Parts: sequence; C-alpha cells; structure tokens
Amino acid sequence: MAKILGSWSGMRKYLEQEMLAPCLRGRIRYECTSFVGMDGCRVFSICVDGVVVQRFSWETANSALLPQKPNPHPHGVQEYWAGFWDALEAVPLSERQAFTDGEFCSALFQYRQQDIQKSLTSDNPLVRLFAILDRRVGKRSLQSARETLSRQPAWLQPYYELRLHAEGLETEAPRNPI
Repeated sequence: MAKILGSWSGMRKYLEQEMLAPCLRGRIRYECTSFVGMDGCRVFSICVDGVVVQRFSWETANSALLPQKPNPHPHGVQEYWAGFWDALEAVPLSERQAFTDGEFCSALFQYRQQDIQKSLTSDNPLVRLFAILDRRVGKRSLQSARETLSRQPAWLQPYYELRLHAEGLETEAPRNPI
C-alpha cells in the first residue's frame, strides 16, 4: 500500500478533508486496520455516521465469494482459502459485492490519477464509489448520476443515494440505508 498510496494518515486526510463533498464531511470516515501476522494485508473500512458499512479485505472477499464456509479456518487455513483465487478470477469486479484490500488500493490509485468525469464512468465500481463522494462532482453531474442509479451495483446504490440526498437532489431519505 505504501508504494501506491503513501501514508494512510495522508491518504485519509486527502479523502476526508480535501476531496470529500462538503455536505458529507463529518459523516464519511475511512479506516485502515492491520494486524500482526497479516503479511502486509489490511482491512479498509468505510464508515457512515459512525457505523462501518463496508469492509475491504481478503476475509470479506472470501466470505462473499465462498459463503459456504461459515467459520474461519474450519479445517485449517489451506482448506479455508481453497478455491478463493479461482473464484476471485471467475467473478468480474463489476459483478462482486465484496473486494480485497488490494482492489481497494488499486481503485483509489486509479481514482487519484484520472479526471473525475472518467472516474464517474469507470468500469470499476470502486473507482465510482470514490468519485460519487468527491467534491468536484457538481449538481449537473449528480443529476446524470441519478439517472444511472438503477444500473449501479446494489452495494453502491446507497452511496449514490446518500450523496444525492445530502445535496438536496432527493427529497426522500435513502431507500437503501447504508
């Protein structure tokens, strides 16, 4: 992560203070947790109004892709992770509900490197997540984004609704609470 994104404290400041839409400041928080023995892997989280609503880690991706494994390491580490890499490759990013920490970092890097309009229409739903919360997205772009809401993945729709509601473009509270 350090090679791609720099320090987490700097990245968090960038996301929460520099790039977050003013109407969402104080409501959205990004977290990064690492544990001893995780070999550099991290758990990234997005919190809305103090509640963790999305996690990005190998564990969350494995649980979503291979849900038949209810208990971590039921018969050993190798069995728990068996099939994970094949499932990760078999299900396109655009069709998944959960993502790894590496995918989170790659999307964040891509978002930072390209124009905001390109990020809003990216094939990568994680890049669109960062973009819809971005302060550079104005009312006209949000109106266009509202028209694409039903085509967004189910996990991403509440973020769109949150932004639209916070900007006063939706009179109702978000239907899909985050």
